[in-house]
Amino acid sequence: MDTEGLSDPLAMRALAHPARLAILGRLRIEGSATATEVARSAGITPSAASYHLRMLAKYGFVEDAPPRGDGRERLWRSTDTPLAIDLQPEDGPDVREAKNLLIRAFRREADDELERAQAAFDHEPEEWREATRFTRATLRLDAAELARLAEEIERLIEPYVARRRSPEDAPEGARLAEAQINLFARVRRRVPGLPTEDHDATRGRSGSR
Repeated sequence: MDTEGLSDPLAMRALAHPARLAILGRLRIEGSATATEVARSAGITPSAASYHLRMLAKYGFVEDAPPRGDGRERLWRSTDTPLAIDLQPEDGPDVREAKNLLIRAFRREADDELERAQAAFDHEPEEWREATRFTRATLRLDAAELARLAEEIERLIEPYVARRRSPEDAPEGARLAEAQINLFARVRRRVPGLPTEDHDATRGRSGSR
């Protein structure tokens, strides 16, 4: 798993764009492609895809790939730059703001995947419906246990990560699936104040005039 976090605020801001995240996801999972090919995945024009690819290349997320065929088409591939975000107490304001911006972009992309899965659930084959899980659990543990749990989950899913497991290595019938994992300490919810009797009485008197 990627453990080294992003730290360049300009790079994180450049990445926090839905089309660029879609393009990078396409290249990381399916390998090298042209601007026209990634444009179809991102739902944008080839010229827009070319612009976004250049921006991704500027900050080291993608690079030129070896040509194919007659070599007339420009191919792009993702680099090994990790996409982890590690919030640190010593983060400066610009770094923290950029990290939070990218986290929100990641969450929007994840929510879109979840909504598509929910919308298509009834049309999935029975074995995929039975294997699907939408689970939320409240845990009771200390910080060391939370860190250890994160490491255990990472080790568990590592053999199945699509970027490292080719279609040839996976069993017949394998397809892309998604694990969305968030581990964090809960923050006490702020309880809104209840109306007082005086407030209700005043409102009642106002209404009787």
